[in-house]
Amino acid sequence: QVQLVESGGGLVQAGGSLRLSCAASGRTFSEYHMGWFRLAPGKERDFVAGIHWRGGATNYADSVKGRFTISRDNVKNTVYLRMDSLKPEDTAVYCCAAGMPLSSGSVHWQYWGQGTQVTVSS
Repeated sequence: QVQLVESGGGLVQAGGSLRLSCAASGRTFSEYHMGWFRLAPGKERDFVAGIHWRGGATNYADSVKGRFTISRDNVKNTVYLRMDSLKPEDTAVYCCAAGMPLSSGSVHWQYWGQGTQVTVSS
């Protein structure tokens, strides 16, 4: 079992920055791929960014490439999402997730945090 708790959300003006954190406890954090997802009102949950359990490989949704950066600290059991050049359309609840890789190359996301609200004003 892995418990995930997000923090760092808030209200920011367009063009501003935020850094989200996701603290993990429970089973060995370093064994899991970590990801950030977001849920906006009236929309489905979208993948935002992911990072390999070793911390080397990352991938991003096209909508955030070049603006968001995911990183992890396996000593602190924490994953981060640095968000720059924020836009009003980035407004959503951001959740982190932990999962195991599948043979297909995708990830089975097993554990989820409660989320933190990010609101970007125009």
